[in-house]
Amino acid sequence: MSPGEACWQVPDEDAMVALGAALADASEPGLVVYLQGDLGMGKTTFCRGFIQGLGHVGAVKSPTYTLVEPYRLGQLDVFHFDLYRLGDPAELEFIGIRDYFTADSLCLVEWPERGVGALPPADLAITIVSAGSSRSVRARAGSVPGSRVLARWQPGA
Repeated sequence: MSPGEACWQVPDEDAMVALGAALADASEPGLVVYLQGDLGMGKTTFCRGFIQGLGHVGAVKSPTYTLVEPYRLGQLDVFHFDLYRLGDPAELEFIGIRDYFTADSLCLVEWPERGVGALPPADLAITIVSAGSSRSVRARAGSVPGSRVLARWQPGA
């Protein structure tokens, strides 16, 4: 594995939630996180852990039909995108996509490949794949902030 990358084996849903919460602990405002993987790999579960790790109490809904679910957590805006049902990246302009990606927000984007051309580049790209009965989670930094966050991300600590 090269510098700027990390990989974890995640045995179950609770561990996926914990991995997301650990990333929340390491995060900083302005971060853009892409989550890639097939249906059912745990992207939304990871996001739930992340958002709850920042202090959200209650359910974390999948924004599959709404495209984005906003959360105000203290002074931080967190936006959870799910672009699975997006027909064309140009549709993102209708929701004012550029307004979500600010220096004061954190953005989690599931299915980012469907928004190519309309999304900013990822600071951190996370890919989740099946590994038998568990999941393999690989993270790759795509920027200096992403590298800082990756270096601080300490699952299980």
